[in-house]
Amino acid sequence: MAPEEEKILGAYLRGGRLVVLPARRRKRLVVLRWLADHFRPAERYPEAQINEILRRYHPDFASLRRWLVDEELLQRSPATGLYWRAGTLPPPR
Repeated sequence: MAPEEEKILGAYLRGGRLVVLPARRRKRLVVLRWLADHFRPAERYPEAQINEILRRYHPDFASLRRWLVDEELLQRSPATGLYWRAGTLPPPR
């Protein structure tokens, strides 16, 4: 991780939790990439599990989930409602 990204994370994290959600997109992307790293490549997650994981880092898990999808860091299947890390192909079920 670049020093600038570490500085940004340091400004928004306390004890491994987000104290505030970044308003600026550039800083928000650093935080979102950090959050995306908490999901295993190619694993499918139901929305409830996504919410549970994101809630560990901030109570506004819905905004975090939406931003992760909007920024294409997570992908969602409309047919199944399952999520996975972008750029990874979920194994067939």
